[in-house]
Amino acid sequence: MIPVTGFADAALGHPLDGEETVLLSVLKSASEHSAGDGPLLVLPPLRFLAGPGEYCAFAVPPPLAHALIREVVESVTASGFRRIVLLNSSPWNESLIDVAARDLRLALGVSLFCVNLSALGLDFHPFRSTSRRLVQTLLTGLYGREPKRSARGSFPGSFAREALPPVLAPWDNVDESASRVPAILRTAAERLSSLLQEIRAHPLLPAAS
Repeated sequence: MIPVTGFADAALGHPLDGEETVLLSVLKSASEHSAGDGPLLVLPPLRFLAGPGEYCAFAVPPPLAHALIREVVESVTASGFRRIVLLNSSPWNESLIDVAARDLRLALGVSLFCVNLSALGLDFHPFRSTSRRLVQTLLTGLYGREPKRSARGSFPGSFAREALPPVLAPWDNVDESASRVPAILRTAAERLSSLLQEIRAHPLLPAAS
């Protein structure tokens, strides 16, 4: 399992590492939920991805992000692993992850799967997401502090033409958010556990020559 996370302002009023905080919390919960289904080896997160404009920190060009993913997957494959999952939290990198996975399946003959956090019901995309309030509440509970309002501009260039939406307000306070964290994590973790069961059962690809 290779977590893939970005550093981005999702207009939720929380720190830029919110994606990683949520992703690893869901993964931890899923590991506990499906402890009897078999071993799961988790690598440190890949944090340097592509991203739009000034609202993404430490962003790299897409070809460099693709090359980083390839290098890590090649290393994992060289160690003898044949079934690999890219667990991605970044809404800005879903297409890149899919392309990288397709290319590496063909090049290495490795059974490579992609799971996006948005598919687990926790979407960080500031415009597309229908779960922004849920994500904000989860972050408030995990961080133990309320969101902060901040000024908004707009993405430069053509990636997006409109300003980020304002930080969601009013929001759930820390105590209310903390009380909801277990249920939110459990729902996402159950979805992830179900996908991991399907992945474990999926036939391996023949090794590349």
